[in-house]
Amino acid sequence: MRILVQEPPFDFGAEAETFASGRHDMGAIVTFTGIVRDLASGDLDAMEIEHYPGMTQKALEKIAAEAMQRWSLGDVLVIHRYGRMTPGDKIMMVATAAPHRKDAFEAAEFLMDYLKSRAPFWKKEHSGQNADWVAARDEDEAALTRW
Repeated sequence: MRILVQEPPFDFGAEAETFASGRHDMGAIVTFTGIVRDLASGDLDAMEIEHYPGMTQKALEKIAAEAMQRWSLGDVLVIHRYGRMTPGDKIMMVATAAPHRKDAFEAAEFLMDYLKSRAPFWKKEHSGQNADWVAARDEDEAALTRW
């Protein structure tokens, strides 16, 4: 299990290759990458993500450990960035390895739903002269009910 909370960009291809390398006992690897999406109006200058370092790391480690217990997983990788990012930048990555695809997919979805709704990150969108905190969305909270 590897959990990284970092400011610099990550190389998705290199991370996925490293995660998958030598997995002869795993039949499935699922990866997901979240990307900064522009606003519907097309005028997002940047997204700024803040967090409390010790608290965030522990929270992500706890949820990854829960995924390892709930599903038959061989490994988990979570990378989540903080700081200022622009549209198209990678925000986060989740990877799960399991003997069978169902466990890999379900665990990855569980982790993504948690990261979207409960992980202790705060997002602010910068557009022109405005900067607005991103509010929690009902559909993100509702996604957690299936777990």
